[in-house]
Amino acid sequence: MILITGGAGFIGSNLQAALARRGHETIVVDNLGSSGKWRNLAKHPPARLLPPTDIDAFLDSRPPLEMVYHLGAIRDTTVTDGAAAWATNVELPRYVWDWCAHHGVRLVYASSAATYGDGSAGFDDDMAQTELEKLRPLNLYGWTKHAFDLRVARAVAMRAGHPPQWAGLKFFNVFGPNEYHKGEMMSLIAKRFDEAKAGSPVRLFKSHRPGIADGDQQRDFIYVDDVVAVVLWLTQTPRVSGLFNVGTGRPSSFRDMITAMFAAMRRVPNIEYIAMPETIRDSYQYFTQASVEKLQRAGYNGGFTPIKEAVKRYVTGFLDQPDRFR
Repeated sequence: MILITGGAGFIGSNLQAALARRGHETIVVDNLGSSGKWRNLAKHPPARLLPPTDIDAFLDSRPPLEMVYHLGAIRDTTVTDGAAAWATNVELPRYVWDWCAHHGVRLVYASSAATYGDGSAGFDDDMAQTELEKLRPLNLYGWTKHAFDLRVARAVAMRAGHPPQWAGLKFFNVFGPNEYHKGEMMSLIAKRFDEAKAGSPVRLFKSHRPGIADGDQQRDFIYVDDVVAVVLWLTQTPRVSGLFNVGTGRPSSFRDMITAMFAAMRRVPNIEYIAMPETIRDSYQYFTQASVEKLQRAGYNGGFTPIKEAVKRYVTGFLDQPDRFR
């Protein structure tokens, strides 16, 4: 039996689909709400679906769990409710960590590349406390994720109790099917596909930094199938624990991504550049690139889908289909 918190969300529902195909019995903890998240599970419902308020009672019943994937979080990078963000992104994973440690259950939890802030301290997934303390997240979401990573680093350094296998995954810019409920937090390709198909231009931000062209702001975009492959590899490799980046190691520009989308649609790129709002100029990330050597040294050799191929799979297999859900 496997528990997935946030299992109706973007990455969680793709993981749920993969586990269901492999015959695993899963329990999903999530709030379906009214944004259509149920559609993410429609083709592969779990054995049980619990609201987040029931997780304490469920774990207190000492269920025979093989694995916990703690993916549930407040993920909005514009969140301003500090108490709610801390309770969900720090205290809840701490409770899950302690429970898994006490009961000998393996744990994979979601961290984020937002912990790296503007990238001035690099993107190296070194979990030494001295290295983590150099990072300066730019928003509340990134700070709460960073705070939990620091708690884990301290616990491991002090040889405190920990799960028999644990892995914190710093997800970079993940995109793919089942992200549609995320609103403004969706990937750019998901947000702009319909208007591009209707013939409207796709608007990208101009650059406000010397030496960087308009639309050439870069991210380490990773297709959700590659993320799931890493998570499943960890499931099959219980000897591996640690804090790992989950990106491709190959940054691409927003212009690259949108150009690939038009290519998948067999259309000439139609892009316009607009001024970046002044309110975000000072905190805007112009570049992210995951260092993936640590993951590879741990034994992962699954590779990562090139951006053009990943975008083509997403467009032709999902966005340009009547049924966009996995």
